[in-house]
Amino acid sequence: MKVSDLFVKCLENEGVRHVFGVPGEENEDLLFSLEKSSIKFVPTRHEQGAAFIADVWGRITGKAGVCLGTLGPGATNLITGVADANLDKSPVVAITAQTGLNQTHKESHQYVDIVSMFRPITKWNAGISSPDSVAEAVRRAFKVAENEKPGATHIELPEDVAAMESNQLPIKVTTVRRPDPDRPALQEAVDLITRAKKPLVLAGNGAVRKPSSDQLREFVTRCRMPIVHTFMGQGAVSEDSAESLHTIGLKFRDYVMDAVDQADLIIAIGYDLAEYAPDIWNPKADKIIIHIDFTQAEVYTHYQPAVEIVADIGATLRELNELLSKTSCKLDPTWYVPIRDRIRADIKSYDLKPGQKFTVPGVLNLLREIMGDDDLLISDVGSHKMWIARNFPTRSPNGCIISNGLASMGIALPGGIAAALQNPKRRIVTAMGDGGFMMNSQELETAKRLGVGFTVLVFNDNDYGLISWKQQMSHGSTTGTRLTNPDFKKYAESFGIKGYQPKTLDELRTQLRSAVTSGELNVMEIPIDVSVNVDLIKKLKANKKG
Repeated sequence: MKVSDLFVKCLENEGVRHVFGVPGEENEDLLFSLEKSSIKFVPTRHEQGAAFIADVWGRITGKAGVCLGTLGPGATNLITGVADANLDKSPVVAITAQTGLNQTHKESHQYVDIVSMFRPITKWNAGISSPDSVAEAVRRAFKVAENEKPGATHIELPEDVAAMESNQLPIKVTTVRRPDPDRPALQEAVDLITRAKKPLVLAGNGAVRKPSSDQLREFVTRCRMPIVHTFMGQGAVSEDSAESLHTIGLKFRDYVMDAVDQADLIIAIGYDLAEYAPDIWNPKADKIIIHIDFTQAEVYTHYQPAVEIVADIGATLRELNELLSKTSCKLDPTWYVPIRDRIRADIKSYDLKPGQKFTVPGVLNLLREIMGDDDLLISDVGSHKMWIARNFPTRSPNGCIISNGLASMGIALPGGIAAALQNPKRRIVTAMGDGGFMMNSQELETAKRLGVGFTVLVFNDNDYGLISWKQQMSHGSTTGTRLTNPDFKKYAESFGIKGYQPKTLDELRTQLRSAVTSGELNVMEIPIDVSVNVDLIKKLKANKKG
């Protein structure tokens, strides 16, 4: 059969439902093969948007999202989204076209060495130079992308190879069984836990996957052990639970650090160093640490585990729960309850009052009242991300998705498309600043064309707000951050999409509920007062001195 047909049959064999991308001359054989298949090709308005859709698809489903670009600029436009998936541990398979093999030895129109460019941002990538290597390449790309820890892979398909013939067939997909945890290491961990007076669980990205999450909830409730989540670990255990101290991840000292300081044992579960460096929470490098993850700990001065359990996280926690059931693992929670109460009171303090300017944390409190436990909030990157991580209690795994490895602006709107396609009945809100929205706002057309429904919140301060926040902290002033914007309501309406611009608290409350519960695609622009950003730093500095 034709190589492009074989390639698509291999994608079908992997269970692929959608391919997101931008068409080009050099990938047209693949596009026509997709047209004859069960897979839907979704043209996006930019390759970065396609990669971000695939990225969030992978995070939600655990199955690799697939994005497609042509050669040259099509491939380079994919890079940010692919790198984001790799650092956020999201399974993605990127496919790019290439000029014919007879052109790659010399300077040629739009030719760049794509495989070399993708090497540092993927777990594995390769160019296909033979028709008989297609089935192996596709199977390997998906196997590597989806295997723990997940990440991005890349396949380059030259246009002349795509048009050739092959007698190969797709390779059977098999389940990879991960090793059971080491028994002596488990016992060492139990001994450390039972001797500790103030143990603390640090739940990262690897803990949020559902089998791990179920066992983790049992683990912390069995021992009444406090838990903090990284930004990408939110929801592994509901932040409404009695043991939750919400999130860790701000680069300035928040209330939760009082608990980290007091803890005499840190149990790091699925923790990714790329998300939050250990020298921030373990500055003296003196914490006793248990490392539980799919892979061994990196060599890092401020992260030297006393015990490493390298195995399936869910299986490890199940074994620990069984061993701890035979002990008197009931810890005194009084040491962390005041910290938990202070965190929750602080979140509540941002409730908006009539006549008050809108703030991100105030809007989030309203949003939390409207959204259900299993609804989804996707955060873009900016100052609002810090508030979402800190002030939006997440109650279920993947109930809040944040890019925090590469931390890419522009991910939220494409991410909403992925989430709405994956589960059309789920209420989805994508929150972004004006800066992040304008980076991929063109994908509103893609969402409208697909008929998906979700709410796009645009927190508008006419500024690159997170950079301003940090500049204010370091220099007392800002530079190079101010922006101007279109009328976002009219902008949405130009796509045939409902737009909102609330002016009062009553309008905000009413319109926000209407938008989120409508199940339809809509855009809401919310002007925000950013003074709360600097005020928070002042408040936390005063707490540190106190």
